[in-house]
Amino acid sequence: MKPVHNTSYRYPHEQTILTLTLLLVFGVIFFTATATVCGSVVFVGAMLIIAYFATSNRHQSLLKTAQEVTPQTNPRLNDMVEECRATLQTEAVQTFVANRNALNAYTFGLTSPKVVVIYSALAQVMDEDELKFIVGHELGHVTLGHTWLNSLVGGMAGIPSPFMGAILMEAAFLWWNRACEYSADRAGLLACGDVNKGISALLKIGVGLQVSQGVDPQRALQKLRDEMNDTVSTVGELFATHPLIARRIDELKKWAASAEYKKRLGIGD
Repeated sequence: MKPVHNTSYRYPHEQTILTLTLLLVFGVIFFTATATVCGSVVFVGAMLIIAYFATSNRHQSLLKTAQEVTPQTNPRLNDMVEECRATLQTEAVQTFVANRNALNAYTFGLTSPKVVVIYSALAQVMDEDELKFIVGHELGHVTLGHTWLNSLVGGMAGIPSPFMGAILMEAAFLWWNRACEYSADRAGLLACGDVNKGISALLKIGVGLQVSQGVDPQRALQKLRDEMNDTVSTVGELFATHPLIARRIDELKKWAASAEYKKRLGIGD
């Protein structure tokens, strides 16, 4: 995959949703007496300070409890991160492997270098291309600015306000979070270059560690698709930071079939 020199792969509704979220936040500030503009600015500033110290403490904790990925400690994973960084044109990051028995990875940080954390269990069930999708997904969050924006927008969404206003701001913030996941999945696809590997990586995350126990992929996918028609799961998604896995798979397949993605691959030029 040739380097990506811009972020046009961003999910098209992500920035619109972010704009609507910010307008809603400012609207709540303007129309309610419980959150004055001055007070809100102070609140957001305080939240950013808290976020800064929280990320610093988390970073220090990782240095003590996780293994930093370097050419010496983990050359294979280090090379993979660097390859994905080159493809996505991502700034330098610090990568850690945390000894956790769960299929998860995340990124955080307000300042550079941002931190990418990969749970050790991922290496047990993901092949190389699937792991590239995971790494690319997290680097996508960094490249697209989600990592630091999460602290800023999250702090604004937490501005003290009447009950309904607080619910609306939190719902809007989560809506934006879910849009960010679609964008990051696209980055993961650009990093691994194989939509089937992206789908299998998402499927394994959806199934969990049971995937190593011989779970049939088609049955697992059908189970995840059934969640999209389940009222409880659909309502729960509205209050979640991530879309349902089956929905993410559908969005990824849709983008992989798009003219934009094919152009990136040099198909149909």
